Amino acid sequence: MESLDVFTARDLRQRSGELLSDAARGQVSLITKNGRPAIVAVPFDQRLLDSGVHRALALNLFEAGELSLAKAAKVAGLSQEDFMELLHEAGIPAVDYSTEELAGELDAMR
Repeated sequence: MESLDVFTARDLRQRSGELLSDAARGQVSLITKNGRPAIVAVPFDQRLLDSGVHRALALNLFEAGELSLAKAAKVAGLSQEDFMELLHEAGIPAVDYSTEELAGELDAMR
């Protein structure tokens, strides 16, 4: 999933089509006013219907790499363990290490 797209309130007049295209692709967007976050646009999709707003937002932002596991669990209102179960149910890997990163983590544990 792509990272979070940011739109200003002023952008909405000229870029509303882009915002809708992002939503159609399942991407969460942030709309700012005067440089401050004002609105989070969450795609209205099956994930939202199945999980609710908080959990769908947490899943989308975690999948996009915008939130850590701990922060996403907090947004979802779940323990990290329960959020990891939600990730599993949604088919989203909780950990996404390359082979080299995993080897480094294992070496560090030894």
